Amino acid sequence: MKYAWMDEYLMNKTGVTKDLKEEWNWIRYMIGGKMFAAICLDEANENKPVYITLKLEPLDGDFLRQQYEDIIPGYYMNKVHWNSIKPDGEVPDDLLMEMLDKSYALVLHSFSKKRQQEILLTDYSNDTEHGDNPPGARIAACKKIKCLLNKE
Repeated sequence: MKYAWMDEYLMNKTGVTKDLKEEWNWIRYMIGGKMFAAICLDEANENKPVYITLKLEPLDGDFLRQQYEDIIPGYYMNKVHWNSIKPDGEVPDDLLMEMLDKSYALVLHSFSKKRQQEILLTDYSNDTEHGDNPPGARIAACKKIKCLLNKE
């Protein structure tokens, strides 16, 4: 798969979890329990990815579908808000990263400000890399959250 980097890229985003929706054979990436991206696997072909599906603003999705034949309306999703990308197609890595970032931000901003902070703080408090409440950890977490919430 051309986008082997994608799992690590998405899992490094604040508050992201993933699961396997077995009945669909999809790896779903979620924030606060809401999906913002999925890798749709082909069970008949050694679970090779068929599509990468993500959410975009309708005008952004429409524009990109006109620019790239490998970007189509969402596979088994709302065709206005969701878009699917063929993983072995011609969509550049930097564009896919930008699309994933926009999808993440779009879903994060669908929550209330209070819920956004809960999601982002919960992720930080579960971060074993920073140990148990090092000095200044809460201040650092709040700065990080403020930065994430102000991104558009």
